[in-house]
This record gives sequence, C-alpha cells and structure tokens, in this order.
Amino acid sequence: MAEIRFWMNDTLVEVGDVPPTTTLLNYLRDSALLTGTKEGCAEGDCGACTVAILDEAALDGPSWRSVNSCLVLLPMIHGRRLVTVEGLQSHEGYHPVQEAMTQALGSQCGYCTPGFVMAMFEACYREDLDAPWKLDDQICGNLCRCTGYRPIRDATRSIAGLRPQDAFLSAEQEASELETGLEFAHGPAHYASPTSLSELWEHLDAHPGARLVCGATDLGLDVTKRHATYESLIFLGSIPELREIREIEGGWSFGATVALSDLESFAESRLPMMARMLRFFGSRQIKNRATLGGNICNASPIGDTPPVLLALDATVIAHGRRGERRIPIDDFFVAYRETALEPGEIVSRVEVLRPAAGAKQAAYKVSKRRELDISAVCAAVVVEVNAGDEITAARVAFGGMAATPSRAREVEAALVGQPFSSATFEAASLAVERDFSPIDDHRGSAWYRATVARNLVAAFYLETRDDDAPQLPDRPTHTCVLEVSP
Repeated sequence: MAEIRFWMNDTLVEVGDVPPTTTLLNYLRDSALLTGTKEGCAEGDCGACTVAILDEAALDGPSWRSVNSCLVLLPMIHGRRLVTVEGLQSHEGYHPVQEAMTQALGSQCGYCTPGFVMAMFEACYREDLDAPWKLDDQICGNLCRCTGYRPIRDATRSIAGLRPQDAFLSAEQEASELETGLEFAHGPAHYASPTSLSELWEHLDAHPGARLVCGATDLGLDVTKRHATYESLIFLGSIPELREIREIEGGWSFGATVALSDLESFAESRLPMMARMLRFFGSRQIKNRATLGGNICNASPIGDTPPVLLALDATVIAHGRRGERRIPIDDFFVAYRETALEPGEIVSRVEVLRPAAGAKQAAYKVSKRRELDISAVCAAVVVEVNAGDEITAARVAFGGMAATPSRAREVEAALVGQPFSSATFEAASLAVERDFSPIDDHRGSAWYRATVARNLVAAFYLETRDDDAPQLPDRPTHTCVLEVSP
C-alpha cells in the first residue's frame, strides 16, 4: 500500500498498513505514543484532542489551524505539517503559549490544558484577532471543569497575534515538500485523495459508491461513535479549484471545500449576515475543518448556512463528468437529508450575489447554549425598502421548522408592498403558522419553535430600523426576545 507521509513535530513520518478510518487522535495516542493529546468526548465538543495543522490553502496564505484530532482521519493529513503539544518546546525553552499559561495560572488538573494550549497556539500566529469576541471564539471549543476560564482567557489575550520569529512562523512561509495526492487500499477498504477534478472522475468511475468527504466533522462522528467503516472514501480537500473564493459579476463564488473559518473571515466585511451566522456555527476547531459544501450537502433541516443561502438567493453549481448544472438554492433541498444532486455529481461551488444596495439583512441562531450547540431555530432575512419606505422585496428563510431548510413564503407575501413598520412585521410574523408545522423534539416543542420564529420576524424590524435601533447584547441570536400575541 501507499504510505501516508506527513511532518509531525518537524519529523517526517511514514505510516502504512492502517485502515483509512483511523483517526489522527488514535494514531497519536496508540501508535506515536504522544499522549499529551487527550480524548475527552471523541465528537469535537471538548477540545482536549486539539492539535495544529498547517493549512497551506488558507484564505490569507499558509496558516496554522487548530483542529479536533478525533474528527480528522489519518490519511487526510498526508502531505501536511502537524504539531502536537509535545512539539512546542524547543532547545530555546518553552513556547510563549506555554509560558503564558504558566504565568496566568491557567491549569489545575491539566487534562484539558494541552488542548487549550494548542487552540492558543493558533491564536499566537493569527493576525486578525482584533475584537474580544474573536479571542473568545478561539478557545470556545475547549472545556475546562476545574480552573475556570478567566486565567485561560488572560493567557490567550497575552499571546494573541504575537507571531514570534520561530520555526513555526518560518513553516508558514515555506512551500510544502510533500505531495497531497494519495491512493491506497487496506483490505476491502479503499481511500483516495485526488488533486484535480479529472482524477476525481476517474476514482468515481472505479468506485461509484464511494463516500465523498472533506472536513469529516459529520462523518467523523459516524467513525468515533458508530464505528462506521466504508468500502471507499474519496477526500476532496486536495483539489485546489474546489477551495477558491473569487469574485463574479455581481457577487462571489465560493468553492465547495472552502473552510468555514475562511468564509467567516471573507464575509465579515462583505456578507455580514453570513459572518454573523458563522460566528456561532461551532468552535474554531470545527470551522477550521467544516466546509460550505459539506454543510449544504448534509441537507440537515437544522443546518446553519442553508437559511442564509436561501435568503441570499444563492445558486448551487453541480459538477459531473458531463459538465456543470446550475441549481437555484430553492430547488436544492428536496426532502429530509436529500438534495437535487444526481448520481456522479458533486457540488463544486456556490454563487451568491451581493444584496441590493441598502437592503436590510440579518441572521439569527437560537440554541440552548451560547457555543457549540445545534440550532433549535435559525433564520435569515433580507428585505429591500424603497425611498417611500415601502417593502419591495423580501426573502425569509428558516431552519429547524420543517424537514428541509425552507423559505417562509407566506411571511414574505405579508411583507411585500407594505410599509416598513413594526405593525407590518408583527402582522407578518403571524404568517409563520401558515408556512410551517414544526415538530416536537428534545431541542424544542412545536409551540416553542413557532413562537421563536414569530419573534425573530418581529425582532428583525427592531434591529434594522433606522431610527433609534436598540443596541443588542453580544448574544448568539443578536436579537431581543419579544412576545408576539397570536
């Protein structure tokens, strides 16, 4: 079999004869005997397994990225550079992150400490940590049950953006010496990492039932929790054209394997509603792996990006051997966890047009926890208003309200042609009950979901009105809680 080759703590490692579903975490602990990386939850929630991988395709150039090693399959780091907590210390002494944790008294039992240190390691080399919430976002994927978070936050703040002149900074500026393409078989299991679309079609021809994967933040759970195996896995993360972000006429094209952390950074000044939703999408470690294409192809009714894409009237580009096919986002989600993709097609990119000048827009996520939680209800709203203060267009979309992410067309109809006023939005909010019949489950009752959805429609006006708009608290929903009478 072909060998998996990567740099680990500045040493070239070659691994052969392993199942393709071997997680990086299990390899580190069981084979490499690097037990500083801990297993806590094995599902990407606790951060104890955090390591750093050099992402050479990052939006702003090669960058160290913290990831949950429990959700990364070992073959996926072929050709990459990996750093674990054991690799931070040099002959010159401890790394500044380790020193900061010591000085801030940020450790007690120490079980979670390596994961925190590796999350902070990414922060040390980032140049965009220009707001307090970004510092919190950097470590929100790490849990501690004894120290308390204040000293850890203090340590993070002290080293954020430090970028010491060391071997790790030099590695960001050096080209990789290893190829990322890989193909091997282990028993009946096949794995391939094509480096072009033409190679991808060849692999799909040979393995038509292959499971496509990139970030593995969902598939990884099947591996760690259900011990899933796959006849064939094809990794899409080594195909450059699938990770491009480029301008198109009137908007932007986002490659399917664009990391959500890159999309969040790009959208911050261009698509604020997308950036706002992504802020609470998940931890930094998750966003460093999760992809836009993966989130929409998963077709979950509670996915966070689909409502935003629906509100933005996005177009999904499906790609197969015979060429491209354009699918309006309204037609992409056809049933529970089913999409309009045909056999042999992949999502290659998503196109989004700029909202009209002056359009009012917002996105909302309501969940039980501030961080690292699945939506009970999420929503996105785009409204256009003319000079006469009349609503001329509206797109309102929800997740968590139906079997698929869906437009609220009755709400939209109740808005268009009406004045931009509180009364209009309160009246339109009642149309939610004509659009949806939500289910009862452990995340919320049908009554709760319907009430939240109505409140979000009404709250949109309060947030986006021009006169005396409320200063909203720094919360995942970014909105007020309202009571709307039925």
